[in-house]
Amino acid sequence: MSTEVKRLTTVLAALLLTALTTTTSPARAADGDAPSAGQRIASALRTSPVYVDEAYADAVPPARQRELARQISRTGLPIKVVLMPLTKGDAFDGASDVLAGTVRDRLPDQRELILITTDGDFPDSLTGDEWPADTHQTRDAVAAAGLLDETRDAGLADLTAKAVELVAEGKGTQRYEEATKDLDDDTRRREERAEGRAEERAESASGGPVWWLLIGVPVLTLTALATRSAIRSRKPAPATLAVAQLVFATARAADEAELRRRTEAEVLALGEATRAAEVSTTPGLQHALDAYAAAGTVLDEARGLPDLAGVLALAQEGRDALAGDDDAALPLCFFNPLHGRAALRTGWRPLGRRDRLDLAVCQECADALRDRRAPEVLTDTDEDGRTVPYFELPAERSVWAATGYGSLEAPLAGINSRRVRAR
Repeated sequence: MSTEVKRLTTVLAALLLTALTTTTSPARAADGDAPSAGQRIASALRTSPVYVDEAYADAVPPARQRELARQISRTGLPIKVVLMPLTKGDAFDGASDVLAGTVRDRLPDQRELILITTDGDFPDSLTGDEWPADTHQTRDAVAAAGLLDETRDAGLADLTAKAVELVAEGKGTQRYEEATKDLDDDTRRREERAEGRAEERAESASGGPVWWLLIGVPVLTLTALATRSAIRSRKPAPATLAVAQLVFATARAADEAELRRRTEAEVLALGEATRAAEVSTTPGLQHALDAYAAAGTVLDEARGLPDLAGVLALAQEGRDALAGDDDAALPLCFFNPLHGRAALRTGWRPLGRRDRLDLAVCQECADALRDRRAPEVLTDTDEDGRTVPYFELPAERSVWAATGYGSLEAPLAGINSRRVRAR
């Protein structure tokens, strides 16, 4: 079997296993005691610098894993390797940077770290990251490893070994420039040939295509606008409504995936900020560390937009603590924390209640209240499966309803008080 066929077989097997894993993920998510993917990888890396997912066990068998571990040990560098399939919708949303950041965040005691992982965009490629700075030119070194003639047909184990070698050499940028020089020359020559052929075709057409662009495109545009207007004027049929519901559901899932990536980035950024802070000059450091730990826990257990918004609220509380603004700064918008930090405080009386609440709201929601319009609210699901404003859930069931994401009580204090009552 050729190397290319073996590589293709490995990738297909990885994708199949990931699909099966994704299909069964809801059952695992229901188990609150199950560790997250990031936690499992970090725990494995504490005993060995090489983590290989089962999907890549044939490409990088245990014997090769031990060889890589010995090679890394000889370098004397804090190198860790994570080889696993990455696909859209998995625990890291198919993004190698999210995988790297999550693993880094789960190894807080390792200040210096060089991480080599599989590339989310190209399954048979690698990418590299280094903290706290790219001292060993890791990113370029790992990229160069896949561009060399000697690794053109290499398997994943050999490619990883070459990446470790180039990182240890410390000349990653030079190696990358050397490896891409010929590629740049070839690309330039192909572009020049393509431009020449395009000019020849334009001249032989005697201006015909140009006149078509000047006349045909505006006509088609007007036709499309007229068609869209006609479609909008019609009453949607039941099938159309079903499609619309599917579109909205898909959009919400996409929003949740994007928000999860954003919250992961926020937590990672807060972790870096706490590590860089000086104890003597940062009175709120412990508060920030507590908020950081809570944000990581909520992120690992997040089941939807309300929990992810809670991660943002905790990250904001942590940043305010580092800046010394934890008492004066406004929290996120009460009605929808995804609107960002509140702009002002205002009174609001919930429907069916006589008391008024003092809430922090964004300018958009403040304008809606002033104009007697309903502000855009973040929703959650109640016990009957209905979609309701998150703050209408019982406070004992939702920490976000109890705290208002900081308007009613600091998110961290709300979480801590629940922990105390649970003991």
